[in-house]
Amino acid sequence: MKNIYIILSVLIVSGCGNSKKLSQDTDEKVKLITLDPGHFHAALVQKSMYPDVDSNVYVYAPKGDDLNSYLGLIKKYNSDPENPTAWNEIVYTEDDFLEKMLAEKKGNVVVLAGNNLKKINYIDQSINGGLNVLSDKPMAIDKTGFETLKTAFEKAADKHLLLYDIMTERYEITSVLQKEFSQLPEVFGSLERGTLEHPAVTKESVHHFYKKVSGNTLIRPYWFFDVNEQGEGIVDVTTHLVDLVQWGCFPEQILDYKKDIEITAAKRWSTDLTLEQFSDITKLNTFPASLNKDIKNNLLKVYANGEINYVLKGVHVKVLVKWNYKAPEGTADTHYSIMRGTKSNLIIRQAEEQKYKPELYIEPVNGKNQIFKDALLSKVKGLQQKYPGIDIVDTEKGWQVVIPGKYKEGHEAHFARVTENFLSYIKAGALPKWEVPNMIAKYFTTTSALELARQNRE
Repeated sequence: MKNIYIILSVLIVSGCGNSKKLSQDTDEKVKLITLDPGHFHAALVQKSMYPDVDSNVYVYAPKGDDLNSYLGLIKKYNSDPENPTAWNEIVYTEDDFLEKMLAEKKGNVVVLAGNNLKKINYIDQSINGGLNVLSDKPMAIDKTGFETLKTAFEKAADKHLLLYDIMTERYEITSVLQKEFSQLPEVFGSLERGTLEHPAVTKESVHHFYKKVSGNTLIRPYWFFDVNEQGEGIVDVTTHLVDLVQWGCFPEQILDYKKDIEITAAKRWSTDLTLEQFSDITKLNTFPASLNKDIKNNLLKVYANGEINYVLKGVHVKVLVKWNYKAPEGTADTHYSIMRGTKSNLIIRQAEEQKYKPELYIEPVNGKNQIFKDALLSKVKGLQQKYPGIDIVDTEKGWQVVIPGKYKEGHEAHFARVTENFLSYIKAGALPKWEVPNMIAKYFTTTSALELARQNRE
């Protein structure tokens, strides 16, 4: 599977813009700086080693549980019995950690994953300081942050630096194959336009506050539940869904956020947590004072849920994110996605029937028939050259795509895939031409939807 992604990386890099090489000497190894790691995604970037990355990682962060959790995961990865890493964390924890990072410039790539309110300033300061940035999502959680982000991209271009967000879901194999089948007119036809009531593309994601990461129960920081710092759900996880829509429906096309996007409806609602539930997740015995504004009737109201209806280049889209406290026993986070074509619908399901593992289905709009099946089998045979081992089996309404286990790496492994691609862009000296305008389009969509949803609520 890794070889397949290396091939894809080469193809993607070949479409990069003709920007000058980066300001640092790209013949030298990339040196990572981890800045204020408040989210476990910062550690997941380092779950693997990379040939072109120095094993010394310079960490600048305040003392506290966030830093300790990050360092604990790195220690675990370094001592893994099967595939140990060899990171050497060099840590600075004084109050002037940001200023120290910018003054010392020990590395050339800043990895950001943490408090989303602080993140946009960290992005801006890092770019000002001449450092490339690999950032967890979301890079912006409101309109003010969006404007700062646009400026950061402009400054990055002027300084020949790369600013990139970590879109792991592009490497989930069912999403990869859904995109592949959507590019086959004989099977998919063309993408429907849809309506507000019946969108052509729908993506839904259900998550849980209480979960395990790398085998251990995840302890979340209290600020994760403060939407002023974490961002509401409509601008957080929804970022992945909006990205998948752009990436899957209009691959490698440059999107203009001023012309190609119209937000038609948006809403938000809260997940209510008891103090006991909050304590299970944070290990705190009381609600911090900063959360008092969100407590009603002894329940913490976290606006983690959101729905956006919008039109992208004439196509009606709906994305929806929900957060629950904890998944029922035997269940997990789930993802649902449908792309409606004139010949077939491409559907990702991840419910009980699929044992909570994502599976891809192809369902012809005019029912199963031999002509369609012959065309599908022919195209599957072609895709088998690129993805050896995939196949199809009959279902009541169509076919399920059989995906060998070697392609099902899991969410944590996808961080290595993103990082490998980013390193290839560093070596090339540029991102693909469509990436920056499409990141801007993505964050315009989420932050504009938040404004509309709040207006509707009021």
